[in-house]
Amino acid sequence: MLQTGTVWKGGSSEQESMTVRKKKAGRLALGIAGVCAGYLYTIMPRLIHKPDRRAFEETRFFAHRGLHENGTALPENSLPAIRKAAEEGYGIEFDIQVTKDGVPVVFHDFTLHRMCGQKGRVCDYTLEELKRFRLLDCGEQIPTFREALQAVDGRVPLIIEMKVEYFDLRVCRAADRILEGYQGVYCIESFNPLVLLWYRKNRPDVMRGQLSDGFVFQREFRKPAKLAPGFFLQFLVTNCVTRPDFIAYNHKYHGNLSRRLTHGLFRGKAAAWTVRSEEELKKAKRHFDVFIFDSFLPRTTRRG
Repeated sequence: MLQTGTVWKGGSSEQESMTVRKKKAGRLALGIAGVCAGYLYTIMPRLIHKPDRRAFEETRFFAHRGLHENGTALPENSLPAIRKAAEEGYGIEFDIQVTKDGVPVVFHDFTLHRMCGQKGRVCDYTLEELKRFRLLDCGEQIPTFREALQAVDGRVPLIIEMKVEYFDLRVCRAADRILEGYQGVYCIESFNPLVLLWYRKNRPDVMRGQLSDGFVFQREFRKPAKLAPGFFLQFLVTNCVTRPDFIAYNHKYHGNLSRRLTHGLFRGKAAAWTVRSEEELKKAKRHFDVFIFDSFLPRTTRRG
């Protein structure tokens, strides 16, 4: 029995508690919304002032390092392999990096051992010294970037991968000077976001792409020094400063959330690498727009 003069505050306490819970839930919801908005802003590709995108409209199939077959007269990234791809009407993806004397050459590995059987790195040698070496002992030399462009002569679109291991961006400046006189359709891509940042600042009219992979699944990137960079690249965190026009992703990891959102939500272009069979191509077509292929010829038209 309540004493005279006392007031029952049970209902008021419950209402205050509910109000507090609602405020906490509201702040939590706002926090989650803010995180989601920040994440989407971070991975967003370029949405305005887009460049010429013909590189991805004139063909969907790009021959990886040319139409090559190592162990024959058509080694990867050789002039014969590049010419053959152009003659067959396929787009071409190839790699460039600079020599010791700053000349862009077409070569994938940073070291010479696999392709030339030599010690050291490409950047340890001048162009004259590199021209003494042969690609897989087949007689073909390492081509210069200028020679590769002359071999293509604007016949097919190009995806040019800029090989920059750390901070040396000489290849961007050197390649851009050569491309000033090139009449063909091309775009650039790189694993190194500093390359994309250079193009964003200096050549915004050139279509640029971020290369990425499932880095955190690779043993090399589980080392402390590489874990964070690998994570940022895998989930496209660097898009916030580079704003790429397309994402070139290892097709085996097509389910990556950041990749799917840049393609599906933001309608950014998506390139699959490296597709090595019709079966892989069939699966990749569900998730990508263009395809960098190797080791087979797609059973389809070059455009379709």
